[in-house]
Amino acid sequence: MVLVTGKRLLDVAHKNHFAIPAYNAGSGQLFTATLEKCIEDQTPFIMAIHPTELAFLRDNFVGQVLQGISKTDLPIALHLDHGATYEDCIHAIHLGFTSVMIDCSMKPYDENVAITKKVVEAAHATGISVEAEIGTIANTGYDVNGHLTNDVHYTTPEMAKDFVEKTNVDSLAIAIGTAHGLYPKDVQPKLKPEIAKQVSEAVDVPLVLHGASNNPDDKIQEAIDNGINKINISSDIKIAFATGLRHLLDNSDPNEMREPKLMFPEAMIEEQKVVHHKNELCKAVNTTHLYFEHEEPVEVPYKVENFQTETFKA
Repeated sequence: MVLVTGKRLLDVAHKNHFAIPAYNAGSGQLFTATLEKCIEDQTPFIMAIHPTELAFLRDNFVGQVLQGISKTDLPIALHLDHGATYEDCIHAIHLGFTSVMIDCSMKPYDENVAITKKVVEAAHATGISVEAEIGTIANTGYDVNGHLTNDVHYTTPEMAKDFVEKTNVDSLAIAIGTAHGLYPKDVQPKLKPEIAKQVSEAVDVPLVLHGASNNPDDKIQEAIDNGINKINISSDIKIAFATGLRHLLDNSDPNEMREPKLMFPEAMIEEQKVVHHKNELCKAVNTTHLYFEHEEPVEVPYKVENFQTETFKA
C-alpha cells in the first residue's frame, strides 16, 4: 500500500464515525510491533514521530518506517507530532512525512493562526496535510515543548470555527481536559467529552484528541462518539513495552540475556496487547476495506513471538 496523507485517513474516519489511532512508536521495536498488530487487526493507523524522537532516532529511521509501510496492505500516514516551528514541519516534509502537526497552541492566538496558515500553505503545495491545535492540553510532567503545565484551557466552538476558517487546516486538536503523560495517583482528570460534540457541530474537519493515555476507556469512547477522529497514544504503549522488558531483565542472567532478538520480543508482545485494545477502542479494527478494495490481507512474514522459539536462540 502506498503511504497516504493524514487527511485521507481522517476524512474516511470522520465520514464513518470512528477514530484512527496515532501511535508514537518511537523505536524500531515499537514500530515493528505496532505495524504487525495493526496488520493483523486490519486497522489503518498513523505512525507519529515527535521532533525529539526524530532527533534521537536520526533521520534515517524514517527510511525504515517507509519501507515497512510499503510492504503492507494498510493505509498508513507518517505524521510529525507536535512540530514546534515552521522549520520542523518543512524538514519532515522533505523526509517523506505525509502529515505534519504545527503546535503553536501555547503562543498568543493570532500568532498561532499566522504560523499555522504559513505551514498549511507550504504543506498543501506539496499535497501534505496539516494538523494544528487550539486550547491547551495539560501535562502531568514536562510537556512536549519542555514546559511544566498543569492547567487546561478548554477549546470553544467559536474559537475552533474562527481558527479553521482562517488557516484552512485539515484537522484540529482540541482540549477537552486530557493531559500528556500519566496522571499521578492523586490526580483525577476533569474530562469534558461533550466539548467534542460542540466543536464538531461548529467545524467540518476531523477532530484530534491528544493525551489519550491513562484515561478511562468510557471517556475516550464518549469523545469518539461525540466527533473525535484521531486518538494519540504514546505513554500507554511505552509503559507496556518498558514493563515487559523490565520483567524479562529482572528475571534473567545478565550474562546470558544479551541478544536484542531475545531481549525485546516479550516487551513487544506486551505492547501489542495495548495496541489491539486501542484499535478496538477506536472502532478501527477491520476498517481497511473502507479505503480501497483489495484481495486477501497480506500475511505478516515474521511475527514477534517467533523470536521466543528455539529457532532463534542459537
